[in-house]
Amino acid sequence: MKNAASAPLTIEQRHTSAVADYIALTKPRLNVLVVATSAAGYYLGGPPSPDMALMAQAVAGTALVAGGAAVLNQLHERDTDALMRRTRFRPLPDGRVSPADARIFGLLLSTAGLVLLAARANWLAAGLALATIVVYLAIYTPMKRRTSMSTLVGAVPGALPALIGWTASHGSIASGGTALFAIVFLWQIPHFMAIAWMYRDDYRAAGFPMLPVIDPAGRRAGRQAVVYAAALLPVSLAPTFFGVSGYGYFVAALVLGLALLGLAARFARSRTDEAARALFLGSVTYLPIVWIAMIADRL
Repeated sequence: MKNAASAPLTIEQRHTSAVADYIALTKPRLNVLVVATSAAGYYLGGPPSPDMALMAQAVAGTALVAGGAAVLNQLHERDTDALMRRTRFRPLPDGRVSPADARIFGLLLSTAGLVLLAARANWLAAGLALATIVVYLAIYTPMKRRTSMSTLVGAVPGALPALIGWTASHGSIASGGTALFAIVFLWQIPHFMAIAWMYRDDYRAAGFPMLPVIDPAGRRAGRQAVVYAAALLPVSLAPTFFGVSGYGYFVAALVLGLALLGLAARFARSRTDEAARALFLGSVTYLPIVWIAMIADRL
């Protein structure tokens, strides 16, 4: 009698598995954050009662661009992904999707997102989305194999969805859009220092010179986490002074910023996996609550 685990897949199961693989290539968990960030930027940059259909189209365009960039990034990094435990079973290194198919899929998603933003938002939003793709793929991706400074470069396309959403509704960058961009940019550094520490063995095996790899003691990673969390604290208060939000948000951002700074300081002191995980969880909690507080205060 055949083992059920070794039985061949039906056509329906193969199709379901293939769809799941293509969805996985877009990094859907990361894209949820992109959607939330661009939606918050759109709402905060526009009138008090935005056109929800236009907002949905702008957010969808941003998500398509981010998904396409994620696919093309994995295409370029499939050899190093195969060397890391947490990424070796992704569709490309595992051979479930061919490089040629992934390239077509990534280009289609990126192009569709750019066209949607240009047609239904404005050319500035589309231009920023194009800049996201270029910086992520042409600068950050190859730089990642050479220097730890790639983290700072990678934070630029990571922060642009907030600005894309803002400009899609506001029509210009303005001080408010700059503040939203700066918040996400600075937030990414303590967030990524926690990830880099937790997965330092993987990065070492793949040859990525992340700070915890070139400085195994973790002092530089801890210092970066504290410096950028400290810089984030006053910057996160800027939306109040720029008229994007009010003093209710100011208080919430102050409390959240102090909490994140405390987690970063704890990680810098102990440099343990437990402290890194706490910083990681604190950072993924911080950003959604900041958006909620900013929007709620405006409401």
